[in-house]
Amino acid sequence: MFELVSPTLEYKEKAIDFINEFYEYKSEMNGVGGLYRYLNDYEGWLEKLEKDKKQPVTEERVPAETYFLVRKEDDKIIGMINIRLALNEEFKKLNGNIGYCIRPTERGKGYNNINLYLGLKKCKEHGIKDVLLTVDKDNEPSKKTVLRFNPRFEREYFEEKKYKTIIQLYWINVDEGIKLWESEH
Repeated sequence: MFELVSPTLEYKEKAIDFINEFYEYKSEMNGVGGLYRYLNDYEGWLEKLEKDKKQPVTEERVPAETYFLVRKEDDKIIGMINIRLALNEEFKKLNGNIGYCIRPTERGKGYNNINLYLGLKKCKEHGIKDVLLTVDKDNEPSKKTVLRFNPRFEREYFEEKKYKTIIQLYWINVDEGIKLWESEH
């Protein structure tokens, strides 16, 4: 069993361990709410997350909530998800509503499907009806997660400034995605 947990001081050591694993495996990380920039100031990161929730939409920022995906049996942080509650023009092209990741040693077990399902439930709580997910076309595991929820493909384009890769945009109807997952589990 898994749950999405709001970051708290009690998770400080586990959160730092989580991020350090990405560095150890030289792996990219997404959806961590900037935690990697706060390894020496976890308390400051918690304050940032509170501000993120109330952030007005600007050209650079959007309101967001960040959660740990925690495995209940051992209280281990398996993944993270960042849910953007609104989008600006930049986020509509590059980031979408949801960023997520699974720690390197727990990949390939289907956990990101659970992460996205629980994230969709959080979106529903916020009244978000459709979520935009952007995926690097070459990131097969992430694309597989998105496709698992029967998305509508919008388009793809070559992003030349920041990532220098082909980005695909998909829309997931929140209610349909939740129902699809629950009908199969």
